[in-house]
This record gives sequence, structure tokens and C-alpha cells, in this order.
Amino acid sequence: MSEAHLSTQRIILASASPRRLELLRQIGISPDVHPAHIDETPFDDEAAADYVIRMAREKAAAVASCYTANEMIISADTSVILDNRILGKPRDAEDFISMFIQLSGCMHEVLSAVSLATDGRHGEMLSSSRVWFRDISEAEILAYWETNEPTDKAGGYGIQGKGALFIEKIEGSYSGIMGLPLYETGQLLQRAGYKL
Repeated sequence: MSEAHLSTQRIILASASPRRLELLRQIGISPDVHPAHIDETPFDDEAAADYVIRMAREKAAAVASCYTANEMIISADTSVILDNRILGKPRDAEDFISMFIQLSGCMHEVLSAVSLATDGRHGEMLSSSRVWFRDISEAEILAYWETNEPTDKAGGYGIQGKGALFIEKIEGSYSGIMGLPLYETGQLLQRAGYKL
């Protein structure tokens, strides 16, 4: 495939996340958006890293099946891990409050996997970051829930939003915590011949 073709190859984002779309645009990519619909239930005893990599791969595969081999399909999955447990998106206010009481004053891990499917091949990379929350009062937890920001986010918070008020420090990838690790995404695209 020629360099000219690769640099203009159509990119599909297999996600409805506005944050992932914003991050791709940050590096000069304006993808088409085609959300993936898959079963996101973890397997019994599945390690968190294996789970997020599997989710990213399955999302890419599901969307790739709708296109020719010429498109590049980017997908990602992000999980918040506390004491070796995956904290998903809060089901309701009660679930969110329980989750945030556990996160308050603690360090947790954020795993974010990105997958690239093109020409019948798949590649994945994993980003691991650590996030420290300050102590958060019950009143703050309730007020944060009322903003509606936590409802669609792993671990119930967004680092790019009001959730940043609870974060004392991070080690790792800001974009990975946000939902799409840009370093790893760039590496996968460049290995596939896409010119950034």
C-alpha cells in the first residue's frame, strides 16, 4: 500500500465516547464514529489487564466486520481497578456512592487498552496509570453525583471534568485515564503505516 494511500486511509472510532473523539482530534485525526455493541461482562477470575485488552479487541472486531479491510478501526476500553477489583460505570446513585467511599483517600489503578484493526490484523497496547484521590466528604460525593458527570464513566469520575477536584496526583498517562492513551494509539497507527 502506498504512503499516500496510508496517510489518507479512513479511520473509524469504535466508540460513542466524546472524550475519545476529542483525543483523536487533538492529534489531527477526525474519524468516522461507529459505536461497538458487545457484551462487556468480565469472565470469572479474568485479570483486569486481560479484560480491558479483550474488550478493546472485541469492540474493534465487531466494528471491523461492518467494513472492508481498507479502514482502520480504533477502539479502546478503560477500567478503574481498586484492590484487584474492576470498578465499572456506576449502575445508579447507590452504586456510585459505595464506589466513591471506597476510592476516597486511596490510590487506584486505571488500565486503558487501545486496539487497531486493519487489513484483517489486530494490534493492542495497554496503558497503566495510578491515581491518588484525596479524602472526599459524603456531601461532596452527593454533590458530584448531582452533576451527572459520573454516570457514563469507569470508576464514576472524569479526570477532564469536575472529578479533577478529587485528584491529588497521577502517575502515568493523562489521556489514558481520560479513556484513550494517545502514545499507544500513535504507536499502533505508525506501525500500521499511518502518517501522523
